[in-house]
Amino acid sequence: MAKKQPITSALHRSLKLGALVGRVGTSVVGHRLLELGHSEDSRRKQRADTLVLNARRVVKSLGELKGAAMKVGQMLSLQESMLPPEVAEILSHLQQQAPKVPPEIMRYEVEGALGSFDEIFESMEAEAFAAASIGQVHRAKLRDGRDVAVKIQYPLIDQIVAADLKNLKVLVGALWGLFSDIDFEPFWEEIRDRLVEELDYRVEARTMVRMSELWVDTPEIIIPKVIPEASAKNVLTMEFVGGLPPDEACSLECSQAQRDRWGQVMLDFLFRGLFEHRLLHADPNLANFAFREDGAVVVYDFGCVKQVPEDLAEGYAALMLAVLEDRWDEIPETLRAIGFFKGDGDLFPAEIAEAYAEVLGRIVRKDPPYTFGADDLGDAMMEIGLKYWSEFGDMSFPSDAVFVNRTFGGHVGNLGRLRAT
Repeated sequence: MAKKQPITSALHRSLKLGALVGRVGTSVVGHRLLELGHSEDSRRKQRADTLVLNARRVVKSLGELKGAAMKVGQMLSLQESMLPPEVAEILSHLQQQAPKVPPEIMRYEVEGALGSFDEIFESMEAEAFAAASIGQVHRAKLRDGRDVAVKIQYPLIDQIVAADLKNLKVLVGALWGLFSDIDFEPFWEEIRDRLVEELDYRVEARTMVRMSELWVDTPEIIIPKVIPEASAKNVLTMEFVGGLPPDEACSLECSQAQRDRWGQVMLDFLFRGLFEHRLLHADPNLANFAFREDGAVVVYDFGCVKQVPEDLAEGYAALMLAVLEDRWDEIPETLRAIGFFKGDGDLFPAEIAEAYAEVLGRIVRKDPPYTFGADDLGDAMMEIGLKYWSEFGDMSFPSDAVFVNRTFGGHVGNLGRLRAT
């Protein structure tokens, strides 16, 4: 029997994250000292340079770790609307797949959670077909012959995450302070709460059941069924539902009509999830989706799901209508109603709101039809962010919007890869 081993020793992780916190903290202090006596333009450039340097340090260190370290880095990498463009680009490298853990260790975890492996499973493939920040997924066959996917947490990952979070709060807070004067605590609490939820696969199992009920009349959305008798806090077994992986679905070997259909299904999943169900699948990594030839989309990984408050959903609906109907003068007031405003209570700058509305209007208008990935939408958004990012330093925003924005931005990127119209 394989011995239980932590992914990375607690001491090693603590030293690694602690050293990173120290380097970033020293850099931030140095940056503050350099700001003294310099012009505003010079201070902005120094702040940007320091932020980019520290982002590179974060990617180098967090990319070698699993658990909260990697997960928080990935979450930050999708917050393009709240980060300087150069930093978002650097952090995007954390989206790469995590290295896999040997199968004998993962089987030991299954036995510890469920009892005898052989009483439940006939077999399990040694090679994981997916690996992420807190666990990996193996194909298996139950004793009754059903093909399943088994999602297994890494050994001691709950302890690793608890230790990581202490250092990561200091680390991310230091980076946050370089580009924002707004209280970091609500932002951190939202990320922490979602991450802690992901550690309990029983919560994810209940969410999958609830999502299946909400989408039962939408055959284009396929959510695998949970196998409760083969699931526990750190093991989640579900029916195996396959489909084309993203790389194949996004290739030109698939027809434009197929990609358009998949894109429409994903948009429906996003907008109905936000406005109708107010329960949002908030992990938009394209690897969490598979694509069927009949136009259906399979949705995986319900660890990060956001219950959207009613007033926030209504606010986003009003915002989209204002963009769609060219009522741009109403956008700053609509944003304030949602909770986006300057730290002194002033409205979101109209100039910035109109710049974003002009770009986002391409997506929501039906005429002319918009093809994702066929223009410079991403570059245009980054240019706006680069031009105005210092204006966001004292911008307040609701913590509930963190994962809504993350999901919207992630799906815009996904549809761009599909080149869907």
